[in-house]
Amino acid sequence: MSRPRIVIVGAGFAGYRTARTLSRLTRHQADITLLNPTDYFLYLPLLPQVAAGILEPRRVSVSLSGTLPHVRLVLGEADGIDLDGHTVHYTGPEGEEGTLPFDRLVLAAGSVNKLLPIPGVAEHAHGFRGLPEALYLRDHVTRQVELAAAADDRAECAARCTFVVVGAGYTGTEVAAHGAMYTDAQVRKHPMRTGMRPRWMLLDVAPRVMPEMDERLSRTAERVLRQRGVDVRMGTSVKEATHDGVVLTDGSTVDTRTLVWCVGVRPDPLVESLGLPMERGRLLVDPHLQVPGRPELFACGDVAAVPDLNQPGQYTPMTAQHAWRHGKVCAQNVAASLGIGERRAYRHRDMGFVVDLGGAKAAANPLGLPMSGPAAGAVTRGYHLAAMPGNRVRVAADWLLDAVLPRQAVQLGLVRSWSVPLESSSPEVARVPGGPERHGRAAGPAGQRPDGEETGNQPGGEPARNQPGGEPAKGQPGGEPARNQPGGESAKGQPGGEPAKNQPGGEPAKNQPGGEPAGRRSHGGRAKGGQSGSPRASGKPRRAVEAAGPRPAREGSGKPGRAPRASGTGSAGKRPTAPSGPSRSAGPPTDPGPEPPANQPPPGPDIAPGPVKRTDRRAAEGDS
Repeated sequence: MSRPRIVIVGAGFAGYRTARTLSRLTRHQADITLLNPTDYFLYLPLLPQVAAGILEPRRVSVSLSGTLPHVRLVLGEADGIDLDGHTVHYTGPEGEEGTLPFDRLVLAAGSVNKLLPIPGVAEHAHGFRGLPEALYLRDHVTRQVELAAAADDRAECAARCTFVVVGAGYTGTEVAAHGAMYTDAQVRKHPMRTGMRPRWMLLDVAPRVMPEMDERLSRTAERVLRQRGVDVRMGTSVKEATHDGVVLTDGSTVDTRTLVWCVGVRPDPLVESLGLPMERGRLLVDPHLQVPGRPELFACGDVAAVPDLNQPGQYTPMTAQHAWRHGKVCAQNVAASLGIGERRAYRHRDMGFVVDLGGAKAAANPLGLPMSGPAAGAVTRGYHLAAMPGNRVRVAADWLLDAVLPRQAVQLGLVRSWSVPLESSSPEVARVPGGPERHGRAAGPAGQRPDGEETGNQPGGEPARNQPGGEPAKGQPGGEPARNQPGGESAKGQPGGEPAKNQPGGEPAKNQPGGEPAGRRSHGGRAKGGQSGSPRASGKPRRAVEAAGPRPAREGSGKPGRAPRASGTGSAGKRPTAPSGPSRSAGPPTDPGPEPPANQPPPGPDIAPGPVKRTDRRAAEGDS
């Protein structure tokens, strides 16, 4: 008899705990598969410390394969569930598609950024739900302080060193507290203009900071923020966001280049496609975390509306503490459905909360006992070390080094603005040029990012044709290169291709001595490569909030629903790569060649440099 197949969708607090507990309970009596876009479990409470340069990104990333040895890990994002056919359809990180059969299914897909219908927010704000967003924020804040220190205009300097955080919950409060400490330390090395310093603002429509916590802890957090110079404005939010700043609900305007969106989260839209009873976007389950009428389907974490037995008529809140405990109970009930152990209902008493405010400051109420100051800081960090499923020694070592050594304020530029759109069904995965589309809202109006990066279409829709992530322009990496760019059909005056007719070493031009008279020349061209960033998977419920347009068929395959590969792709299923740079063996150029077309941008961090000519006028190996 074959072993039962258990599929777990998502490896957040709930999914990771479910997989780990099930692996221990079943003892090789079931096949457990974990489907997740990344190969790590992210410990979200310490993410603000990554953005502030205290912890390295890998410290808060716990390897799934290293800590779940008896669980099969499948990298991908679920985009369709067939409950009657007992299958889960997914798309892998390189656009490949697959199907996972199951006998028991656990939905623990987590949550995504919560958006409000405020003009300009989706285009100019960034969330704080994953490692890519934290890394982008650290680079962006570092860059703005450096640009502000070098700015000649006083107004520009003030705008660049103003940082607006919307949402005074746990995440927003910690981001503002750690961010203020980080920028204050940075300006000691890059002094501002006389009388100017970084300015952080924390906005929320709530009457006080962290309204879900005890009022005494809320006052403690607000006092610490104001001591660090944070402008805390309660009862105020953003009315409109633009490239140059934000308009607040009180009518005032703030010039800024940074808008961090920490308003809250909403359940992953994957569960909406199931057509089952919902409660404010969450899937209704019974106290045993099982979907009524579907004995094979369980749900836990942020996507599940779990009845709170301690408060009849209410549901457990969307917190990491509840999600972690959901996972344990869900695993026990899944095992019980297979005849292993007994079922139990979820019941949990609030054990208190902790908020790290940076340095030795924190606010905590363990077991209902309010604490502040260094004692709360010690309790907070002790709790995080105990709660982390791995990397404890490395985290403690980073804390020790941060206490005795200055932080390294450098920008690596690994995550670009367009890689972390606010509206995304996978905030834990950064977009890459030519990669599969991970969100499906309509394209926005043309404009600019707050940090000055030009965009053709704003993140969240079909990217512009000259932007990474969509159909690249003919001179951009990831698509068909222009005829005067390396990596494609070379221009006739460029090395590595057919020499121009008026260049030495080739057929003389018709208007040159010794040739025929000049005439009208014509040349053909290759057909365009397929669009590499179109939305994925037709025929299955989409994970995106809104469905995007139909997807073109792959060239030559005749199968709908799959993205065509761009020209220049190697083996099947792999993304096209950007054109390679100059060969190391190439000699110095002897002829600068023709000027690039006016519509081509100069080589920059997103464009590979052109090839280097050899002295014998032949293309160096690897240039084409």
